[in-house]
Amino acid sequence: MTTALIKLLQICLTTSRKASIAMKTCIFGGTFDPPHIGHLLIAQTIIESENFERLIFVPANISPAKQGRNISSPNKRLEMLNLALTGNENFEISDFEINKGDISYTIDTITEFAKNLGTDKKDLYFLMGSDTLRDFHNWKDPKKIMDLCNIIVAIRPGFTPSDIPQWVLDNVHFANIPQFEISSTTIRERWGDGKTIRYMVPKEVWEYINENGMY
Repeated sequence: MTTALIKLLQICLTTSRKASIAMKTCIFGGTFDPPHIGHLLIAQTIIESENFERLIFVPANISPAKQGRNISSPNKRLEMLNLALTGNENFEISDFEINKGDISYTIDTITEFAKNLGTDKKDLYFLMGSDTLRDFHNWKDPKKIMDLCNIIVAIRPGFTPSDIPQWVLDNVHFANIPQFEISSTTIRERWGDGKTIRYMVPKEVWEYINENGMY
């Protein structure tokens, strides 16, 4: 697998990495099957609105919420993400969850980043959509996640916080960004139905999906 077109952030247990200068960092986890324009627009807008110095995409090996589903291989999703992020110096990729294998729990990833990036809580953020926030209190160790990083939420159309525990709402930051109603599920369904996805994903990702007979 080649990753020459974009930096591939490797999380390593090295003294030099621990000693690096802390940067205001946002972690963006997900399945990214496929990565689409909505992901990129949200990521770029978050960087600009919240003054992040870098945003790290972390594709899951197996998402706890998607166990048993038919998901593209980790390597194909990683290759598509590499293609999608070409040319943006603020975007990085970590294959930590893929290399770790098994189910990808956010608490494990946040713990690893907090330990090895030399980043204090004030400079470490985790980005999620408001639809994901609804179930956050059921995640593995949600309060520990909040102890280690700040939760920043991109609001999706139709979101209401009425069914979210107050202790969660009191400890998250809602980002003031435009709403983009594009989903990987919709893209896969459209492709499977023979409909175009040409302007829903970057051109390079569209070509990859077509050439590899995906979905």
